[in-house]
Amino acid sequence: EVQLQASGGGLVQAGESLRLSCAASGFTFGDYAFGWFRQAPGKEREGVSCIVSSDGSTYYPDSVKGRFTISSDNAKNTVYLQMNSLKPEDTAVYYCAAERDLVGTRPHWYCSGSRGMFGSWGQGTQVTVSS
Repeated sequence: EVQLQASGGGLVQAGESLRLSCAASGFTFGDYAFGWFRQAPGKEREGVSCIVSSDGSTYYPDSVKGRFTISSDNAKNTVYLQMNSLKPEDTAVYYCAAERDLVGTRPHWYCSGSRGMFGSWGQGTQVTVSS
């Protein structure tokens, strides 16, 4: 059974940083793609970062490009989202997601849409950025 446990959210001021973690279990980590999505009140869920474990390829939408970095640690079965230069508009509940990688699928495909191509989701972690 795929299990994902997200952590690391909190309250920070604009310009500060946070690192989210997603501990994964129940599957072969290196065979999967992972993503971080967020949902702000009244808004649709959106993908903010995706990574394909097999080759490390990543995707970021323009809204977070240059500020967010996704990474994975196969030894720890953990995916991270380093968020720098946070803005009030980054305030949202952040979710990690996983899906068995389909060979040839590019990371931006995984991130497309409100749930991307992901079938397994962790619980959310709240990130609040004050101005």
